[in-house]
Amino acid sequence: MKSTWLMLVSCLFISYSLKAQESRVRAIRTNVPLDSIRLSDPFILADRPTSTYYMTGTGGMLWKSKDLKLWDGPYKVTQTDPNSWMGPNPMIWAAEIHAYKNKYYYFATFTNRAVKIDTVKGREIERRACHVLVSDKPDGPYVPMQDATYLPADKPTLDGTLWTDKNGKPYMVYCYEWLQNLNGTIEKIELKPDLSGTIGTGKLLFRASDSPWSREKDDHGRDRPNKVTDGPYLFNTKTGRLGMIWTSWIYDVYTQGVAYSKSGTLDGPWIHEKEPITPLNYGHGMLFQSLDGKLLMSIHSHKSINGRTVRIPHLFEADLSGDKLAIGKPYIPSN
Repeated sequence: MKSTWLMLVSCLFISYSLKAQESRVRAIRTNVPLDSIRLSDPFILADRPTSTYYMTGTGGMLWKSKDLKLWDGPYKVTQTDPNSWMGPNPMIWAAEIHAYKNKYYYFATFTNRAVKIDTVKGREIERRACHVLVSDKPDGPYVPMQDATYLPADKPTLDGTLWTDKNGKPYMVYCYEWLQNLNGTIEKIELKPDLSGTIGTGKLLFRASDSPWSREKDDHGRDRPNKVTDGPYLFNTKTGRLGMIWTSWIYDVYTQGVAYSKSGTLDGPWIHEKEPITPLNYGHGMLFQSLDGKLLMSIHSHKSINGRTVRIPHLFEADLSGDKLAIGKPYIPSN
């Protein structure tokens, strides 16, 4: 009787799994306009070998397009290890795809909600960290590499991105989350040449409180810089100046600013522009060159609709031909 019951449970589980897979397959949509997609932290890889755009972000799914206007997806492209620190079903935030030395690397923030690493001011902090997966193809599957961890297990980190310096050394630039340190930071750590792990320890680049434009109220209603650091992305201007876009808040308004390195290296010092670089209620942007050579910024809008936060990917024209990044008008893809 027991074996019959176990067999029944097993059959039901298999049936449920197959139905779930079929549901996921049916969930793939085609010819979806960009502004109909709901996606935070949109990162777009313009892949010339396949003449295809690949867009990912929070949620860890993938969208594909030939023209930036119509997209197919979302596809599941990650294969994490359920026995790793991430657990069997990690949350995935702020994913990026980078082509590097004939492979494709998936930088993302993974959260294991079942593991708590700290409690600060009564708030439990979950195990969260930046990590890198690898694939031979831009649409995956992306799988773990050699190192089990890239960043310390006792610190919540997020929004890791790739930067290669003038000497060819690769780095991960990431945020150390304000939930633990109460004044978020942006830091760097050197990566192994094949990006399979990190070398040494992280180094501070700047703190959230260094920003002249981000604002919040403290517990006593007094004005101060905001504590959030979010979404770093690095670039060089045509004149060789090293810049970084990153996101925080002006009170309850999601906002992106820009900073420039005085030394031209990651070590800075980083000088922040006084005013935001993009319209208010837009943030977590990145830059890419379209397949026809146009520089664009991919970014999401942030607004509350009926009490729910809605984030939609958008494109803006961008210009790096001078000494500073300039953001132009919204870019509307056409066939």
